[in-house]
Amino acid sequence: MGYGRADALRGVEGGGSVTVTDREEEPAGKVALAQASSPAGRGWLRGKAPSLLHRNYRLYFLGQLVSVIGTWMQTVAQSFLVLDLTHSGTQLGLTTAARFLPMLVFGPAGGLYADRHDKRRVLYVTQTLAGLLAGIFAICLVTGSMRLWVVYVLALALGFVNVFDNPARQSFISEMVPEADLANAVLLNSISMNLARVFGAAVGGTVAAVLGLTLCFTLNAVSYVAVLVSLAVMSAAALYPARKVAKQKGQVRAGLRYVWSKSEILVPMVMIAVVGTLAWEFQVSLPLMASSVFHGWIFHNSAAAYGTMASVMGVGAAVGGFVSAGRVKPGPRSLCLAAIGWGIAILVAALAPNMPVELAAMLFVGYGSITFNSLAKTTLQLAAKPEMRGRVMALWALAWLGSTPVGGPIIGWISATAGARWGLVVGGVATLLCGVLALAWAARTGALAHSRTQPRREDTSDAKTTVELR
Repeated sequence: MGYGRADALRGVEGGGSVTVTDREEEPAGKVALAQASSPAGRGWLRGKAPSLLHRNYRLYFLGQLVSVIGTWMQTVAQSFLVLDLTHSGTQLGLTTAARFLPMLVFGPAGGLYADRHDKRRVLYVTQTLAGLLAGIFAICLVTGSMRLWVVYVLALALGFVNVFDNPARQSFISEMVPEADLANAVLLNSISMNLARVFGAAVGGTVAAVLGLTLCFTLNAVSYVAVLVSLAVMSAAALYPARKVAKQKGQVRAGLRYVWSKSEILVPMVMIAVVGTLAWEFQVSLPLMASSVFHGWIFHNSAAAYGTMASVMGVGAAVGGFVSAGRVKPGPRSLCLAAIGWGIAILVAALAPNMPVELAAMLFVGYGSITFNSLAKTTLQLAAKPEMRGRVMALWALAWLGSTPVGGPIIGWISATAGARWGLVVGGVATLLCGVLALAWAARTGALAHSRTQPRREDTSDAKTTVELR
């Protein structure tokens, strides 16, 4: 009999008793397919990325990587577009917030929608709509009809698309790989999305400076073709579809209660919310640093300065990604230490006296961003029950991305009022405090020892089978 994903999730923490309730029975042919694609003897992939041996996940991984790089090229272009139109840090924060406002309001509902529907079909629709919106941005720029209100409208529209897209993308991962490779797939996806974010920002800054903003929007529109093609050529027979959640009243509230009742999910979620609100606002803070603090260092061009800073951050992110894939295990202690280290790096970047020191600090900011975000997302995915995963990841998106409507204007206002450096200072202090306080909580409650020695047993009322992992 095929056994549930829950066992793999617990196995990441070292093995133990797990409850199986979520997976549909796996046909013998599918099990044989998974065994045949075993990473044995495949060198680097076997040790570092066994999930990439599965064709469906490999297609998804590459398509998403291309698309998210394009997305962040557009994000950078939008930031400089708003600065060109308004010369206002506050307006930059508000337009950034507009993109994430729908997530703040409707995020949990989007997660429930993902739990109820075929995630692959949801992604066909959301990725197509996002590509069309990027195309409209480019057309408005080419025709000279771009106005600030148009930026707001298109940003809001993209935000509504992301309400459904984000939880579907996150939870679809568990349907593309077998149990043994799920943890690796989740971690690699987290790393690749963050690498794409950093590199997309770097490329976007460079393209904006050299070739203009319009090309950033155009390339993003084209990048969605990669996702649509990857979805179209996937093998449906090699998927591991989760059982859809039946429609009932109170399911959004049930997701909130579930997160509230599980400290191993709640504490990382609170950390993510605080850090996402005050620190992960680089699309606001870094353009302002480039334009007001380091404007004269790179060809006297703000976009070029930003592109250089983001590129160096990308190098650090790449190193952090490879280290995370090879060695870091998700758990409370690793997440807390990552937050502490990242907070220190952000503070050094905020106080850097010149561009060489700033670039050196940005290496560690990039390293810390990948490590913290990947560990946080992986911890949540592995701790959540599969039938709750869409809702949990919607709350992750709400905490990490949906907090931008609050944090973006705050950081923009602080930077405009007190100086661009203070936007980074606030984020660095918040991240450092989160790590210290969460580490103290984990030590006091015994969560550190528990995560190392006793995997959590999922108490599920409808449990049918228990599998012992050793």
